[in-house]
Amino acid sequence: MKLQGRVAVITGAAAGIGFATAQRFAAEGALVVLCDVQEERVRAAAGTLAATGATVSAFKVDVTRRDEVDAMVAATLAKHGRIDILVNNAGITKDARLAKMSEAQFDAVIDVNLKGVFNCAQAVASIMTEQGSGVILNASSVVGLYGNFGQTNYAASKFGVIGFTKTWARELGPKGVRVNAVCPGFVATEILQTVPEKVLDGMKSSCWLRRLAEPAEIASIYTFLASDDASYVNGVAIEASGGMSL
Repeated sequence: MKLQGRVAVITGAAAGIGFATAQRFAAEGALVVLCDVQEERVRAAAGTLAATGATVSAFKVDVTRRDEVDAMVAATLAKHGRIDILVNNAGITKDARLAKMSEAQFDAVIDVNLKGVFNCAQAVASIMTEQGSGVILNASSVVGLYGNFGQTNYAASKFGVIGFTKTWARELGPKGVRVNAVCPGFVATEILQTVPEKVLDGMKSSCWLRRLAEPAEIASIYTFLASDDASYVNGVAIEASGGMSL
């Protein structure tokens, strides 16, 4: 198994891509630590994984709260003695056109999608460098590559995540820590359940595969990047959009 015995912390892990990644990591032998702001849901997700025989922990973590991040990291170290993988998956959207976007909408998205990634990465970076090994994986988006109408805040955060990734790859790479990002296109997660069918059809037609991605397909990319199969991959932002940019 590709991740046998490795300790993997995943934020935004109660559902969607985060939970799919936790499932895949566990299947590959990882000891998974699920973090989410929704306490009941993350504990339920952990129970589902535990029922399959996985070694799993669950924490209520608001990634904008450094004290909660630090407490989770300390508890994980106390239990496992190391952290090998961090998947910075937690993220939100609060869309509006520039002229109508409120300061609260802008700040909320930047706090979770950008400051939250910083908080989690900084909390584990010294641990990984002391180990001489580790992998940090950041969730960006195709919106972080090309922008998107009505998503000033989200685009800024996801462009910023790519900047984090390339900077940290330079800083941490010499110390044995790889840092990469994944830029999904439209993925069939709960966030799209309230989107009108006409809009979903437009999303599908913007992709040359003419469909939405499944969370498991993005999880497969995280699994590759977390494993030794990607041992010489550092500082990249992998687009997984079904060909939207073609």
